[in-house]
Amino acid sequence: MDVRRADARYQGGDPAAGIETRHAFSFGSHYDPGNLRFGALIACNEERLAPGAGFDEHPHSHTEIVTWVVAGELTHRDSRGHETTLRPGDVQRLSAAAGVRHVERNDGPVPLTFVQMWLAPLDPGGEPSYEVVRGIADRTPYAVPEAGAMLHVRRLAAGERTAVPDAPHVYVHVVRGAVGLDGEELGPGDAARIADGKELTAVGVTDAELLVWEML
Repeated sequence: MDVRRADARYQGGDPAAGIETRHAFSFGSHYDPGNLRFGALIACNEERLAPGAGFDEHPHSHTEIVTWVVAGELTHRDSRGHETTLRPGDVQRLSAAAGVRHVERNDGPVPLTFVQMWLAPLDPGGEPSYEVVRGIADRTPYAVPEAGAMLHVRRLAAGERTAVPDAPHVYVHVVRGAVGLDGEELGPGDAARIADGKELTAVGVTDAELLVWEML
């Protein structure tokens, strides 16, 4: 198990424009050849947008983009005609496929925090698609078959335990609270990369929320 701490993330974005980004993987101008991906996961970005801030229209291709709102509201618009406001508990997936453009903004009155995760598809190309699941329930898996991946949302009370999936690659990201995992305590923004783990259990040190990727 490889634990990566929140304070070790690469800090990007544009603070003067109200955009703060913390990257878990090599990204953009920050190139780290030893940290390009884990399983299908090629990005796990913590984004913070001030009211009125956002990302103007920009392109994506050959990427499965999954977004989880932590606090505030995220406005999404794309070149396929979708316009959506996402709130905490919603899962959004944009399958960029052969190419799509989108805008992401904080049009609300309070700061916005969200986690955006990019996965490499098993087969590039195809038609773009878009999906939102409103208020996904705890322990309800969300499949991204295009990337051979499954997202599990775990909301733990202090002292509550949950099994970590047995899989070739598992990525655990702590959204809020503190969690014990295989002798390590993980806090907000910390992540664990687990290769071929068996019978691992996460326990809430405090009330906590986790995003857990199960991947080939």
